Amino acid sequence: MKRGEVTLSKFADIQQAANTVRQVAIQDEFWGRYIRLVQDTVIPYQYEALHDRVAGAEPSHAIANFEIAAGRREGEFNGWVFQDSDVAKWLEAVGYSLSIKRDPELERQADEMIDLVGEAQHEDGYLNTYFTLKEPGKRWTNLLDCHELYCAGHFIEAAVAYYEATGKDKLLGIVRRFVDHIETVFGPEEGKLKGYDGHQEIELALVKLYRLTGEEKYLKLSSFFIDQRGQEPNFLHQEWEQRGRVTHWTGTATSSVDVSYNQAHIPVREQSVALGHSVRAVYMYTAMADLARLTGDEALRVACERLWDNMTEKQMYITGGIGSTHHGEAFTFDYDLPNDTVYAETCASIGLIFFAKRMLELTPDARYADVMERALYNNVLGSMAQDGKHYFYVNPLEVWPQACSCNPGKHHVKAERQGWFGCACCPPNVARLLTSLNQYIYTEHGDTLYTNLYIGSELKTTLGGTAVAISQQSRFPWDGAVSLKVDPAQAGEFGIALRIPSWSGNVEIRVNGEAVADAAASLQQGYAVIRREWKAGDVIELTLPMEAHRVYAHPNLRADAGKTAIQRGPLVYCLEAADNSEPLSSVSLSEAAAFTETYDELLLGGAVVVEGDGFRVAQAAWTGGLYSREKAPLEAVKVTAVPYYLWGNRGSGEMKVWIP
Repeated sequence: MKRGEVTLSKFADIQQAANTVRQVAIQDEFWGRYIRLVQDTVIPYQYEALHDRVAGAEPSHAIANFEIAAGRREGEFNGWVFQDSDVAKWLEAVGYSLSIKRDPELERQADEMIDLVGEAQHEDGYLNTYFTLKEPGKRWTNLLDCHELYCAGHFIEAAVAYYEATGKDKLLGIVRRFVDHIETVFGPEEGKLKGYDGHQEIELALVKLYRLTGEEKYLKLSSFFIDQRGQEPNFLHQEWEQRGRVTHWTGTATSSVDVSYNQAHIPVREQSVALGHSVRAVYMYTAMADLARLTGDEALRVACERLWDNMTEKQMYITGGIGSTHHGEAFTFDYDLPNDTVYAETCASIGLIFFAKRMLELTPDARYADVMERALYNNVLGSMAQDGKHYFYVNPLEVWPQACSCNPGKHHVKAERQGWFGCACCPPNVARLLTSLNQYIYTEHGDTLYTNLYIGSELKTTLGGTAVAISQQSRFPWDGAVSLKVDPAQAGEFGIALRIPSWSGNVEIRVNGEAVADAAASLQQGYAVIRREWKAGDVIELTLPMEAHRVYAHPNLRADAGKTAIQRGPLVYCLEAADNSEPLSSVSLSEAAAFTETYDELLLGGAVVVEGDGFRVAQAAWTGGLYSREKAPLEAVKVTAVPYYLWGNRGSGEMKVWIP
């Protein structure tokens, strides 16, 4: 196949596969609470934030910009150049929420917002409040910095989600007009821009639009944007030169432009190392995996695998965070994973989950689901406070509050979650992920259903030509007992594949009470595949022992040398000052002592707490000044660890994941 060629000789088969009807409803005690929190608190709170009505929070300006662009009020554009995307992500989360539970008032609010967006759209289909209000004559002149296609992509995703939930097509019509306009500007034809956005997003969004409508042009446009990136002459570099090398961010000329920051340094099929802005990278990798599956592009698939391996085996935190520096919110180099100056943006882990899902759709390999689970339960869930109204943008693995406020190199790290952000990409991203979590639990390959996440749910699908209902019951993340009741409409043969997590030990699988022999020994890419003739009422029982255990880092990961982390099931644990007096730097774990585990009903909705024997430097016995030839003695202490996702909900204090 030639580069960028979209093969559609089997278009009908592709479209049928893309639109497979799989209905999944989450019925899970743990995740159900968070989904309700998003529906009842987060979405209404973010609605108020977008309207600048949250006291004490940074103003968003997002709705105000649309009102000015629509002619409803006077004023000037405020906020970031990509402020429109916050509105789009809120609408997308609303779509997913309404697909779970209809809410007439929420739907009314969304419809009114969609009306506003429509009023701000130009007659030719163009839609962007920054270039409508601030620089009306400069559309498509600064793709490197100004995120026009990025914002368009988020509105496409919102339109697809809202249409699928409500059947209302007004927003879908708005974005299709917008994409029609984009097609007049970009493409391989003479006179069109051979360019792409500095911030990837529209590529994966166009795939969603294709899957909804079946219109080939959307898939081809997505492929065009992917294929152009990194080609010579380099579009972003040329555009920068044509602007007199002036950057949007300072309005002044710069001496150089690093297109590797935008993953545009070489063609995507030649890339093998995760570089640059971490969110942009994983959004692009997501689209690459989508296109590899839908078009059969082997070179794209192989590139995705290379990039996945580099990112998750050499540049990922134990919490599923990626992007180790706040300078550009970016990757740095292999094994450079500092804990206290980390960035690990919430959006980056969400993008990693998107990428993992697409890789699972490409190939049923449990390593993708392992990472998806790790990022979901730790980095993403930990970014939102238990009240649903405060958020981390940065997700550190070690915090000293005084350093965060007094050390300029750590100002980006916060000891407590914030109410809102001027650049508020992360909170609505969390909302749209959690309300669409049902899409991540299962994937299908042929006549086999792959269970990727153990989340209580009801599934209706078709396997091997047989209509099947499956009810999953799970006590994750506190207990590893899982059951799946299989109810085919009539007896039929198909496969049920169970992911065996990388953290699990002695696994037991039973079908109708009878043990499945050598289930763990005969894994297929990390899944135990059970193929048989299934009858109504068949029950699979899976037991995944969960015990708190130590985890150690690769010797090249210098920040964690001589240290250990605690993990139990999918959860990474941390020490907090609330349980272990400060400074936490004085605390160490006994290498030999066992852990004890207790479920604490009073800890922030209930959680398993892990305790172990350890030591603390006896500061009272220190007799020297700032330095001394004498080592301070150690005293025995109990060390208490709590799930990382819960940290920072009990006031400001020290925290650390990696312990000497």
